[in-house]
Amino acid sequence: MSRKGDRFAGLTVALVTPFKDGAVDEAALRKLVDWHVEAGTDCLSPCGTTGESPTLSHDEHERVVKIVCEQARGKVKVMAGTGSNSTREAIRLTKAAKAAGADAALMVAPYYNKPTQEGFFEHFKAVADACDLPIVLYNIPGRTAKNMEPETIVRLAEIPTIVAVKESTGSMDQSSQILSQSRLTVLSGDDSLTLPLMALGGQGVVSVVGNIVPKDVRAMIAAWNKGDIAKAQEWHHKLFPLCRDMLGLSTNPIPLKAAMKLLGRDTGEVRLPLTPLDEKQVASLGNTLKKYGLL
Repeated sequence: MSRKGDRFAGLTVALVTPFKDGAVDEAALRKLVDWHVEAGTDCLSPCGTTGESPTLSHDEHERVVKIVCEQARGKVKVMAGTGSNSTREAIRLTKAAKAAGADAALMVAPYYNKPTQEGFFEHFKAVADACDLPIVLYNIPGRTAKNMEPETIVRLAEIPTIVAVKESTGSMDQSSQILSQSRLTVLSGDDSLTLPLMALGGQGVVSVVGNIVPKDVRAMIAAWNKGDIAKAQEWHHKLFPLCRDMLGLSTNPIPLKAAMKLLGRDTGEVRLPLTPLDEKQVASLGNTLKKYGLL
């Protein structure tokens, strides 16, 4: 069965935002996009959790999306983060992303104010009514404090421009219900669950570890799509320690930025209230990178 968001299958990288001296490092951001084009990344997602969107000003947010769209145009798709717990702000960000040339909007479920399920539905419907950019729902109750129930997501799937969902609940049952009851494309929001989710019918991942090893993540996805289950499992088990460290050592994107620095691809500091890894954590991360063969 074809799914609504087939064009967003594969590897979408949740892009880090480089900072330097407290500001967005625009030159480094353009280099990041070029690096992913060269690596064959399918799609880039700026201004999500990994891009430290909560600490970007409105102007910075729109500028980051604009730069990524400019640098990626004609080379790689862009799924811009445009979510907010304010429906008006989500509409404004989504319209700005469309004007910048984004291919889709990645929209996190409204956080902190804990809407009802009807509130979730009306929020996304309002954005879809205001702007015809394809929408990828982002369900991550560990950060938003409330789950978008599968019944709500299935209901939202009836809206023509809502084409996919990034599932970060960790629940295979929830993903199964969405896949069996809708035509939404389901993308993993957890790197370590990409392969299990693809076994259910998922079609890819919005990846953190793809910032470091996009070719390897794409190789795992390609192996599964070719029916080479053993090779896909081999890639999964190779990638797993990296996936674990990116989420287990500290809050994303703290370990990711530390890893990129160790690999000679420094993207600068994390913004408060995030703080860097301590020396023991950096040593542990370095050991994982060495075992993987990156150092």
